[in-house]
Amino acid sequence: MAKKWIQGAIKKPGALRRSAKKGEVNKSGTLNLNKMAARAERTGNKTLARRVNLAKTLRKMRKK
Repeated sequence: MAKKWIQGAIKKPGALRRSAKKGEVNKSGTLNLNKMAARAERTGNKTLARRVNLAKTLRKMRKK
């Protein structure tokens, strides 16, 4: 397995942040993934839902 497999798995880096609306970004610059997931559910946007789920998964993998 490649050492940096996550970077290869992400096809469009930064797409989630670009699609974030004004109220979905906190003052500190972090994304509010719960609001984005709710918008994806409400609008039926499957691509956004997938990107939010991937972001939640990657957030869990981050080293502390």
